[in-house]
Amino acid sequence: MNGKTTFLNGKIEEEVYIEQPKGFETFDRELHVCQLKRALYGLKQASYAWYTKIDSHFTRLGFTKCEVDENLYHIMVEGKPLIIVLYVNDIILTVDDQPI
Repeated sequence: MNGKTTFLNGKIEEEVYIEQPKGFETFDRELHVCQLKRALYGLKQASYAWYTKIDSHFTRLGFTKCEVDENLYHIMVEGKPLIIVLYVNDIILTVDDQPI
């Protein structure tokens, strides 16, 4: 799976300001800036913000984080292992669904 808007879902903890985006300028306030509340592509905090959000989500769902690789999560579902691996904005899912 590839999350196309992955980095747009993370909340950022720091105060980050940007210039007014082109097309959205307020001409009577040229020196004003915009404060970001969510991460944007290219923002250095974007990947950390997204990882923090998805990590807490997987933890709430009962997944266990691998001690060796923090991007690998696992859980047993109906006696079968479900493994999720995160790589930047990609999610790889695998499950043993062989009939017994």
